[in-house]
Amino acid sequence: MNLILEEISKKNEKIFKIFFDKHYEELVVYANGYLFDKDSSKDIVQEIFIYLWENADNLKIEKSLKGYLRIMVRNRCLNYLKSIKITDNLEFLDFNLALISEHVFNSSTEEDKTLIYHKVLKIIDTLPEKMQQIVRLKFIHKYKYAEIAKELGISINTVKTQLKRAKLRITEMVTSILILLQLHQ
Repeated sequence: MNLILEEISKKNEKIFKIFFDKHYEELVVYANGYLFDKDSSKDIVQEIFIYLWENADNLKIEKSLKGYLRIMVRNRCLNYLKSIKITDNLEFLDFNLALISEHVFNSSTEEDKTLIYHKVLKIIDTLPEKMQQIVRLKFIHKYKYAEIAKELGISINTVKTQLKRAKLRITEMVTSILILLQLHQ
C-alpha cells in the first residue's frame, strides 16, 4: 500500500497537510484546464482531498496516489460539466443573444442602439481571455462549436460552458443598461 495513503488512513494530519500543500495548486490548474473556472476547479480539488481524507482506509491504489487523484479530478470535472447540462442542441445561447438584440433594436433609438452595441463590446472585453476568444469566434466569425474547440484545442463541452457563462454575464449587463435607458426616457 502507498505509504502516504497508509499514513492518511491513520489520520496523520501532518502527512496529509504536506501532501495537500504539495499537490493542491497543480491539481487546481489541471481541473481548470477542463472547466476554465478557477473557483469551481478549487472546489472540485478540495472535495477530492476531503474524499481522500475520509476514505483513505478504503482506497486500493496500486500505482501512484498522485495519478489516482488526477483521474479523480478529471472525472469530477467531466461530471460537473454534465451536471450543469452543457448541451445546446437547439442553440439556446444563440437564441437568447438574438432575443436580447431583438429587444434592444426594436425598442431603442439609433443612439441607444449604438450605445448598447458599444457597451456589449466593452462587456466582452472584460471577460476572461479564453472566454473572449470563444465568444468572438462564435458570434463574430460564426464558427461552429467543433471548429472553436479545434481552433483553441479545447473540448466542445468547454466551448459550450464558456458560451453559457459569457451569455449570463452579457445578459446581466445588457439588462442593467436597458433599465438605465428606460429610466432616462
